[in-house]
Amino acid sequence: MSLRRGPELPYTMVAAALPWGRRWVVGPAKVHAATFAPETPVVMNSFVEVLSQFPAYAVVVIAAPVGYPATEEPSYRTCDLEARRLLRWRATSIQRVPSRDALLSDPPRLEGLDVVSLARLQTYRQVGFEMSPYRQRTVYEGHPELSFFHLNGETPLRWSKHREEGRDERRDLLVSRIAGIESMLDEESPIPLTHRLDVAAMMWTARRVQGRAAKRIPADAEWDGEGLRMEFVF
Repeated sequence: MSLRRGPELPYTMVAAALPWGRRWVVGPAKVHAATFAPETPVVMNSFVEVLSQFPAYAVVVIAAPVGYPATEEPSYRTCDLEARRLLRWRATSIQRVPSRDALLSDPPRLEGLDVVSLARLQTYRQVGFEMSPYRQRTVYEGHPELSFFHLNGETPLRWSKHREEGRDERRDLLVSRIAGIESMLDEESPIPLTHRLDVAAMMWTARRVQGRAAKRIPADAEWDGEGLRMEFVF
């Protein structure tokens, strides 16, 4: 008896996933040739749920560490240092990364973690437990500020997203580059606007990865002790 495959979809699904407390804001989009159609962001309860969607995402760009440094204390990886150089006055948005042992120990060791990493600790642990080299065919590490950096002509944004000027700066940039993105940014939603702005920018990066147009830093691949690439895409 042969298994019958379902009909092939006329489009490819890509997504961006951003930690929100213990959950994830996920921005899916359909890609077909030159058409890019972002959909309304949704909230998912775990990283496993993100990976288990049907139809499956061909590319998922996540705002969470994938590869981890070998140092005992939180530290910058090569990709973090290169991202900080690119982002210049926005460099503080790139935080040090904990070691795998510190992150996945029970309980996790929290010494030296910044406020952002502490707030996202449970989502980082979800990624740490689920990621393996074969998943990097689909899952890529990104960062909203790097996505905006690319959208802005490889120039760092001027303002923080926590200021009204920064939110307006990001919205104007997204609207100028992604057709129809206004609907997901302007609709009433329990998801904070800052998160919708970030996930929209990373959806653009997911499209670039799917189209083999994304940049990677560092240019020379670097792996952690589990064989995971430590890199950013944008």
